[in-house]
Amino acid sequence: MLTFVGLGLYDERSITVEGRDALRGADRIFAEFYTSNLLGATVADLEAHHGVTIEVRDRDGVEGDPDPILDAAEAGDAAFLTAGDTMISTTHVDLRLRAAARGVETRVVHGVTAESAASGLTGLQNYRFGKAVTLPFPYAHGADSVPRSVTESVEDNRERGLHTLVYLDIKAERDEYMTADVAASMLAEEWDDVLGVVVARAGSPEPLVAADRLSALGGRTFGDPLHLLVIPGDLHHIEADALREFGDAPADLLDPV
Repeated sequence: MLTFVGLGLYDERSITVEGRDALRGADRIFAEFYTSNLLGATVADLEAHHGVTIEVRDRDGVEGDPDPILDAAEAGDAAFLTAGDTMISTTHVDLRLRAAARGVETRVVHGVTAESAASGLTGLQNYRFGKAVTLPFPYAHGADSVPRSVTESVEDNRERGLHTLVYLDIKAERDEYMTADVAASMLAEEWDDVLGVVVARAGSPEPLVAADRLSALGGRTFGDPLHLLVIPGDLHHIEADALREFGDAPADLLDPV
């Protein structure tokens, strides 16, 4: 059996009760933190809190050499841990398919996602989000500008009146996390006067929401990661009220439809 367990968004306590039970009942436990990370807990914190030993795998150890994980799942009960929800990344779907191809039974224990947290904290309604994008570090795609795939997706969402969730690049192996001010500055080159909403440390005891022009957000700091950025589309009046109340959005940027 291979059980995929989402750890939630912040620390060793963010996991669901079902996930905790699956984690503590596994014979071997694997984890990856290159697609996302828990900024409120280390691997040692997870191990101490749950009384387990966790084998951390890098990207190549999951995508290029998954056999140790699959072998453990064939021999007994193995758990595979990720931050957030465990099936958001294609990497994890691929691993589940590989397990199925070997006749290994799989189970998914979901965790809280950044997408649902962003909607909940900002008050932007989840069914009004369009295609999400990831904003990479410039060096990661070899150009100083925002990738065309990002700008086209944002523009397509805006034309349809939909919100865009912008995931910010993570280079876990370098302990490098793009911050919302950097992201806002990059996006302001395309949409200087457009409303943006920062979500920082979702899932932590003190998350932050800040709404303003992208150019203004680019000149502010938002504390420790992880950060997200949302570019809203058309606003329902309740969404506008929420951004004013919870994100201190300037009134002149709120034009509910």
